[in-house]
Amino acid sequence: MKNESQHKLIEGIFDPNEAKTLLNSLINNKISFHSLEDFSSQIRFNKDANHSKKRIEELNKMKGLIEEVIHLAEKEKHTLEIECMIKISVNK
Repeated sequence: MKNESQHKLIEGIFDPNEAKTLLNSLINNKISFHSLEDFSSQIRFNKDANHSKKRIEELNKMKGLIEEVIHLAEKEKHTLEIECMIKISVNK
């Protein structure tokens, strides 16, 4: 079995509205995942999941930066080319 694999999650040219919907959906799902992880940690162990809180902050900042790029493309009537690779490594 290979210890690493790569998969193309997104590849294409999108109008700004499509790009916004697609990328916001991905980022919002990651934020929800980390919010649930933090909530679960608080309920089960009565402690904060600091990694999750930090990651939520990073994702929100990233979301803002991406929205700026999309807004600029929308204003200039441009399309956006988006590629997203997923790399999975099996750790022993």
